Amino acid sequence: MELLKKLSEAAGIPGREEGIRTIVREALTDHVDEISVDRLGNVIAHKRGTGPRVVTAAHMDEIGFLVSHVDEETGFLRIEPVGGFDPRTLIAQRVMVHARSGSTYGLIGIKPVHVLTDEERKKTPEMKDLFVDIGLHGKEAKEKVRVGDPVTLVQTFDEVGNLVTGKALDDRLGVYVGIEAMRRLGKHKADIYAVATVQEEVGLRGARTSAFAIAPDIGVALDTTIACDIPGVPAHEQVTRLGKGVAIKLKDSASISHPGLVQFLVKTAEERKIPYQLEILPRGGTDAGAMQPAREGVAVVTISVPCRYVHTVVEAAHKEDIEAAINLLTAFLETCQKADLQL
Repeated sequence: MELLKKLSEAAGIPGREEGIRTIVREALTDHVDEISVDRLGNVIAHKRGTGPRVVTAAHMDEIGFLVSHVDEETGFLRIEPVGGFDPRTLIAQRVMVHARSGSTYGLIGIKPVHVLTDEERKKTPEMKDLFVDIGLHGKEAKEKVRVGDPVTLVQTFDEVGNLVTGKALDDRLGVYVGIEAMRRLGKHKADIYAVATVQEEVGLRGARTSAFAIAPDIGVALDTTIACDIPGVPAHEQVTRLGKGVAIKLKDSASISHPGLVQFLVKTAEERKIPYQLEILPRGGTDAGAMQPAREGVAVVTISVPCRYVHTVVEAAHKEDIEAAINLLTAFLETCQKADLQL
């Protein structure tokens, strides 16, 4: 899990994925025939084959912020979200401001409850209510930080019982699964492109451009999915459950999986005794949504790792589900030329 820890703790908001890109390139260089970076910043690793052209896509970016204002008197920062946040999860969190002059810690603050009016206490916090304290006064802060500097949440990667937890498991888990599958890959016929994409959290942008350039026959998105197997959520709303295996997505808001690929993945999992669960995600999407309409159209499916507390710094996944995802993807890439893509 050392590679996953490295990926989780590294910083890379949409459009500023350079740190993750370096880790991915280093991890894959000795395991592929060629590796390149396109104009948008996607890492494209290629293992040559004579069979169908297959793309796996996992996004490198994490939700984060950009500095939008530095107060000239107090030094407090205002931040603009890059990706979807629930402001309730941000109060009293630590952040790293990646300033050009050197990174600095910050604290997300909000008006203390002790001085709130009765009306204010009833309101759910909004992004506009939050600020970042970097411990510097106006002039010092203005010299240290500029508008546009990236800001990421700070959290260590740890093991908690059978789980791993940290920030940005969405989607450093998918990146990790893709890397491990390429490392373990045996004999294969498929012409395989493993793509670590950029800017998924703000519109699936990297997957869209890379899929257009590669023109795959098959696209496999690698991502996390919601596991609402927690107190207070009825079984029919849980989407997936931790420890029950890798999730094979049927649909989400951005794509409907190709039935032939779903059936092939299910058959592969059952034959190889890989634990799996079927997933329908009512809200949200993956890189499959951008790959599907590329050029003449691509047969797509998503392989998901169930994850609790998505888009927080304590995202959590089961170690056995991660291993199941790696095993299923590896088996799929070795045999996907046998999948029936006829509708």
